[in-house]
Amino acid sequence: MNNVLDPVDQIFFRLEQAAGVAQCVWVYDRPVNIDGLRRFHRHLQQGRLSRRIERSPLPFGRPRWVTPGDPPGLEIVATPRPREDFDAWLSEQANTPLDAEHGPEWHLAILPFTDGGAGVSLVISHCLTDAVGLCEALADAASGHHDAISWPAAGSRRRWQALREDARQTARDLPGIGGAVVAAARLARRNPGRGGSTAPLNAGPPAPLAGAHERIMLPTATFFLDADEWDTRAQSLGGTSNTLLAGLAARLAQRVGRVTADGSVTLGMPVNLRTAGDTRANAVTNVDITVDPAPAAIDLREMRAATKQALIRSQEVPDERLALLPLVPLLPQWLVKRMVSLATSSATSVVSSNFGVVNPAVYRPDGTDADHFVIRGSNSGVTKAIMHRTGGIMALLSGRSDRQVFVSVLAYRPDRTNSNDTLRKDLSSALSDFSLTATIGWPRPEPVSGAVVATTREQVDAIADQLDSSSCTA
Repeated sequence: MNNVLDPVDQIFFRLEQAAGVAQCVWVYDRPVNIDGLRRFHRHLQQGRLSRRIERSPLPFGRPRWVTPGDPPGLEIVATPRPREDFDAWLSEQANTPLDAEHGPEWHLAILPFTDGGAGVSLVISHCLTDAVGLCEALADAASGHHDAISWPAAGSRRRWQALREDARQTARDLPGIGGAVVAAARLARRNPGRGGSTAPLNAGPPAPLAGAHERIMLPTATFFLDADEWDTRAQSLGGTSNTLLAGLAARLAQRVGRVTADGSVTLGMPVNLRTAGDTRANAVTNVDITVDPAPAAIDLREMRAATKQALIRSQEVPDERLALLPLVPLLPQWLVKRMVSLATSSATSVVSSNFGVVNPAVYRPDGTDADHFVIRGSNSGVTKAIMHRTGGIMALLSGRSDRQVFVSVLAYRPDRTNSNDTLRKDLSSALSDFSLTATIGWPRPEPVSGAVVATTREQVDAIADQLDSSSCTA
């Protein structure tokens, strides 16, 4: 098995901070089976997420996948917190320092609630996987399946062996590098800026920005809807679940001013390219469509047709930007950022990602069904400079678990007020445009009996008796 990183994964590795993390969240309205969660954690350590990235000793060499010697631990918070603090705790978890090279590359934690039940969080570097790959890994871990692939141990190659092997790999890459140089020159001549904060490939380093290295928290919001209501509304508008999400994304972008001069919105829809046995971390491509958000709330047929045509076109006409990927190992960091900005970023682009029905095993981390499950993106700790260079961000990620549809939203605009409250208000207005009834934030459970709360507290006390501090790594 070749353990050399795919060029797309190498970009994510070189831009790990900007690439962000994925965060899975499970909410239980009853006590979590700690033994079951520990089993889930052990299987994660032995599954397809049990790998890290090792740099080449050559400055231009390709990194490789390796098996870590110290897998990530499990954090059990011994002191319960109110549910009102759950979002704050999730933000704390999203800020967990992750490192795809040195570890930890992911982090699993559980927080008991004072009124019964618990929340579970898994944050993982985007360098390790995309949403589809993550769901596959979670389903495997919950079902007790281990990864059949055994990567070389970290540091197992002697320096001269690594130099020799990586030099040979570079030689094999030379034809692709030559083609990439030609493609880059052609793309630079066209200068296909899209009105955002992008710059041509031959632009120099960006101008200084006040507070450029200031780390900022990007606003997030999550909402839940009844799956039947979601499907019924999509059908009544002449659309599908996918186009309803796209229409909602377009209307939300319109409300926050993330539009072109003529009022259009550029929707980027990730398309899954993962195949059986695929070892890539990010096996996706983007299909872009430009839409008018105005009619979306009353008729999705035009957007549905545009999406279908874009998908057909993506199969027939390869994306010429992919030809640039072989250049990645040879470029300085600032120029790699320019390439990514040129290829993917615009102040009017919005990501609309729907990965469909979630494998039921995914929402059983302790062996039983969680009451709520969400995957959300996070760029926690990203700098102001990154957001200004890319024109900000807006991304909607949706999936279906049991009879619920969940949608998580990540949004930031450099030229406006950015807060969770503001995003929720904009989201509520956009949902109203579609006559959709949603629960924004975490649904409150039915009142629990004193016995259930007591059981939860007894369980927490039992955990605390095993610990010497407020949390542990196991």
